[in-house]
Order: sequence, then C-alpha cells, then structure tokens
Amino acid sequence: MAPGKRWAAIAQRHAAGWRMEAPRLVGQVTHFAEALRAEGVPAVLGLDLPLGVPRHYALQRREAGFVEFLLGRAGDARFFAVNETLATVSLDAPFYPQRGVKGMTRASHAAALGLPDADALHRWCDRATAKRPAGAPPFWTLGANQSGKAAITAWRDWLAPALAAGAPLDLWPFAGGLHGLLRTGRLAVAEVYPAEALRQLGLKLHGSKRDHAARLGLAEALGDALARLQVTPTPNAKVTIREGFGVDSAGEDRLDCVLGLLALIAVLDGVRADAVPEDDMVRRWEGWVLGQSDPPLWPAGPSAVTG
Repeated sequence: MAPGKRWAAIAQRHAAGWRMEAPRLVGQVTHFAEALRAEGVPAVLGLDLPLGVPRHYALQRREAGFVEFLLGRAGDARFFAVNETLATVSLDAPFYPQRGVKGMTRASHAAALGLPDADALHRWCDRATAKRPAGAPPFWTLGANQSGKAAITAWRDWLAPALAAGAPLDLWPFAGGLHGLLRTGRLAVAEVYPAEALRQLGLKLHGSKRDHAARLGLAEALGDALARLQVTPTPNAKVTIREGFGVDSAGEDRLDCVLGLLALIAVLDGVRADAVPEDDMVRRWEGWVLGQSDPPLWPAGPSAVTG
C-alpha cells in the first residue's frame, strides 16, 4: 500500500541463466509496468497481493470472471472504500474494517457479504496447506496479516484502470497457462506469495522475516537456491543478500520480492509446474498462487458457474 514498501527484484534471461539485480523501489507503478513491457522481450511480473476473489462472493456476481469483474471496477470509488461498520458492507463495497472495533469478527464480515462462514472469506489458494499457514482473505483490511489494502491499491490505482484502457496485460491463470502468455509487447501478471515461495524453494527461515538476524541466517541457503536455479546476482545483489537485506524495516520487503522472483523463475524454467487445479471457479474467479502444488487442507467448496 505504501510507496516505501513497494520493492521489486528484476532478473533477465541470458544464454547461461538469469542475472538478478538488487531489489529496488518500484516508484510509479504504471511507469514501472510499462518499462518492463517496453524491454522488447516477453516479460512477467509477479505480484505479492490477491488476484481473484472468493468463490462464494463470485457466485453472487453477474460478471463472467475476475478479469471482467476487475475491468468493471475502474473508477468505482465506493467499491474500494473501506467500510467503518458492517451496516455498509455489501457485494459492491466488500472491504472491512477501517479500524478495530470491540466484538468485530470475520464471521460477521462474511455474513454481511452473504457468505456461509468466516472460512468462505478465503479463496481456496489462501487456505492453509500442510506446509504453510493460511494467507489473509482478500477483503479483510485489519492487522499485520492482511492483504486487503494491497489489493485495493493495486486494483484501484493500476490494474482496473489499465484493463479498462486496453493496456496489454494478461492475468494468469485467467488468461491461460503462463508460458502461453509470454509475448513480446505484452506483460503477463501472476500472483506470487513469499511464504509459499519459501517452501517451494526448500528454505526455512528461523524466526520472523522482520528480524534482521533471521534474514542473515537465510543468506547461505538462499545463495544455494540461486545457484540451483542458475540465477547469478549482480555484485550489489550479492551484498544485499549477504547483509540480510538491510537492517531497516524494508528488509522484509526486499527479501519477499527476491523469494517471489525465484518462485517465478522456477515456473518459467520448468523446475516447478505451471499448475492450476481443474476447478472452474479457481480458473475464472479465485486465481491461484504461482508454483503452488500442495493442496489446501480445506475442500474447495461449490464450483457452480455464474451467468
């Protein structure tokens, strides 16, 4: 949500593998995306934020899928406003809460959206797997473990208006398999999840990613992961990794974007499959986390199609 927390790690493919730059601030998102597309080679952007909405919510919508839904939200200020109370929560204003209120629960938020229970606020890919805890529901906007405000900022300020303007963007998995979206002059966009990427890469963080010492302890194993994927860091990137991504509060963000980048590279190079469940609601509405192969512990739920 905050510009100072928007970091990106960039790698370019060469004959001998990939060359990865040190993480850098994104700056103006539209300009950043256009610069990637303008490189003259196929480009893929991994985003650490939700691309999709929960199926029980989607079943109440009239659009054909998430891309059409998002396109229709361009300029829709009411949709992106965070509700102060449950009284104003609706299908057309789903984000909640603006701040903590005694007695508030996710179950009451779900009920206000016409969902059966608090679990239905999650997409299937958000749910816990055997290897990682659950991610945050897309419409929830309170606490450290929330992704709603990032979704608001990205959807409202970039993706929705860009799609409405006909920008050359293709959202995975809604537009098809990732390799089929690699086209010069267009930008493929996929969801990555650093906590999932950490497991995909076979890494273990001993402590919180907010802890500089824990990031320092990951440096050697992360270097091994880079070598396995034939990713060569620039000298500045090597220093960044060796020094635990810095001692400031943005260190966790610099780590996250490198983890997401490596997960993306693993799929592009076929180390991990471009796997998406054979589930209509996942492929049209909920989306999926790139490279995720471990099934969520909870069942997917209804997969009826909407009109």
